[in-house]
Amino acid sequence: MSQKRRTTTPVILEKQYDLLLWLQKQVPQFPRSHRFVLGDRLLGVGLDMQGLLVEASFTRDKRALLQQAGIKLAQLRYLVRMAKDLEFFSIRQYGYLAEKMEEMGRMIGGWMKQQGAVQGEASR
Repeated sequence: MSQKRRTTTPVILEKQYDLLLWLQKQVPQFPRSHRFVLGDRLLGVGLDMQGLLVEASFTRDKRALLQQAGIKLAQLRYLVRMAKDLEFFSIRQYGYLAEKMEEMGRMIGGWMKQQGAVQGEASR
């Protein structure tokens, strides 16, 4: 009997999906003059980040993809901050987003650290 390889979705993908879903519901409430620039950019950067994380979950050498995902997260942080400063997000909503993005940053960092350890063992 052959063993099936069990694949699990990395937790960060679920967190990223939840964040994107939340943003998807909020962006239509932006003023029309910003919805199609800042709103689209927020969603685009978030989707780019999710794509990088999905790709990393299926790739052996993940470090470059995770580094790019970290850059996308930094971009997302600035876009969210701008939306908050323009008062498109309340302080409470901004706090929620900041907490989620901080958590994802720690997860990406941990995943990168793990990849460094795995690569170190492979080169021995």
